[in-house]
Amino acid sequence: MSGYTAHLDSFARDHLPPRALWPDLRFELPELRYPARLNCAAELLDRAIEGGSGDRVAFYSLNQRWTYRELLEHANRIANVLRSDLGLVPGNRVLLRAANNPMLVACWLAVLKAGGIAVTTMPLLRAGELATIIDKAKIGLALCDERLGEELERARTQAPVCARVCTFDGSGRPGGGAELERRMAGASASFASVATAADDVALIAFTSGTTGKPKGTMHFHRDVLAICDCFPRSILKPTPDDIFIGSPPIGFTFGLGGSVTFPMRVGASAVLLEAAPPG
Repeated sequence: MSGYTAHLDSFARDHLPPRALWPDLRFELPELRYPARLNCAAELLDRAIEGGSGDRVAFYSLNQRWTYRELLEHANRIANVLRSDLGLVPGNRVLLRAANNPMLVACWLAVLKAGGIAVTTMPLLRAGELATIIDKAKIGLALCDERLGEELERARTQAPVCARVCTFDGSGRPGGGAELERRMAGASASFASVATAADDVALIAFTSGTTGKPKGTMHFHRDVLAICDCFPRSILKPTPDDIFIGSPPIGFTFGLGGSVTFPMRVGASAVLLEAAPPG
């Protein structure tokens, strides 16, 4: 790993496996030669705007249609709230709990822009499962869709390390709003993304726990871009005019790629489904 890190909270780096147990990481392909300092959220979002995609639709949902510029404004406001109001320090883990909707994506991007580590959870997880994740990752802050708050509050009684929950309204219905939206109203829509190292941990994705307790898998900022610059670029060959759609939750890394990072990497759009009943 590089010697530089933007993380003041070193928990994630301190808990990486011994280097001898790592796979052989190779980045010979030109598209994988990332700079030493890299914030994947800025690369996915800010660069899209700089490249002229600001007015293109980033995400459709049942009640919303956000352009890349609107997504950036939401993410920047949330990042300012995280840092100034909620005391986020680079390297802190933030639990995200919501179904697939634009506010969840904005929260995920905001956490990374602010130098935090996103721990996105499946909306169907219950208190015991959430408590295990909170305890293992030592998560002190959660951003939670107010419609899913009950199980998280139960989890906090089992894992009191999560001292703070800030709720948001992920429904996209007019007139909605929770604590996060109220705080966002007074926050700036500009935010300078933290200059994280390419090998700073960006997210911790937990396994389902079917063979025991869930295990946290740590992914660096460069990893988030690498999954966009390999398989989709070579196999899917997406274009900015494509519209992605899928049912996997964003808390599942396949859902994160297929519904968020793959389309954003090329300035495409995605339809976010909170539920995908048989049709």
